[in-house]
Amino acid sequence: MALGASLWGTDTVLRRPLTASLASSQIVLFEHLILALVLPPAAWRSRAQWRILKPLEWAALLGISWGGSALATVLFTEAIRIGSPTSAVLLQKTQPLFAALLAWALLREALGLRFWLSLLAALCGAYLVSVGSLPPRDSAAQAGLSAALLALAAAARWRAPAALLDTRQAASLLLLALVPGLAGTILYYRGLVHTRASRAAVAELSFPAVATLLNWAFLGTPVSAVQLAGFVLLWGVILNLERRHHAESGD
Repeated sequence: MALGASLWGTDTVLRRPLTASLASSQIVLFEHLILALVLPPAAWRSRAQWRILKPLEWAALLGISWGGSALATVLFTEAIRIGSPTSAVLLQKTQPLFAALLAWALLREALGLRFWLSLLAALCGAYLVSVGSLPPRDSAAQAGLSAALLALAAAARWRAPAALLDTRQAASLLLLALVPGLAGTILYYRGLVHTRASRAAVAELSFPAVATLLNWAFLGTPVSAVQLAGFVLLWGVILNLERRHHAESGD
């Protein structure tokens, strides 16, 4: 799992330079086209599993592919285009909070006072990660918060691609699709099968750690002490919620 999450950490180093010449929607479309060309043999080998899927399961797959994959990746790409790629990566770790909120809103799962207090602390941490300084500087804060809104799933415009790729762009897109996109995901989920859920969150820390180091080394994107403090606060809250959830479920 840690190896797969580490490969995810190469994403922003490959993605950020592409945003200088391609729209976010173009980058994501090319990523998915590459994967669509690579994955049919694997899909064909598992065709028996596809045949037994029920309509609701197909609907869930479509929701994951269009919402959780395509649209979310467009938003993430737009976030690193206008703001700090490191902030976008760190804010991506708020996913468990959104999962809990959706379970509360859609499945009527009780969350309790402790969760809402934890959510408040996590939002404070997310704010520090986004702004990166205390007190916030106007221009930096505005750009950081705009990128944060995108990283947390704000709206982005979908534009039809009409670009001719040069060799460098094509190579970057190929690596982006195959390394963090395909190889990282396969390794992560294979590891998840054999890893206790209570340890999965810790293994995922290799993603923001590797991304932060690579962004600093190759993109010149430093991370401030305030951002680190915000991430520690954010991740501490999430890790505590994860441990509490798995303790209650007996995992």
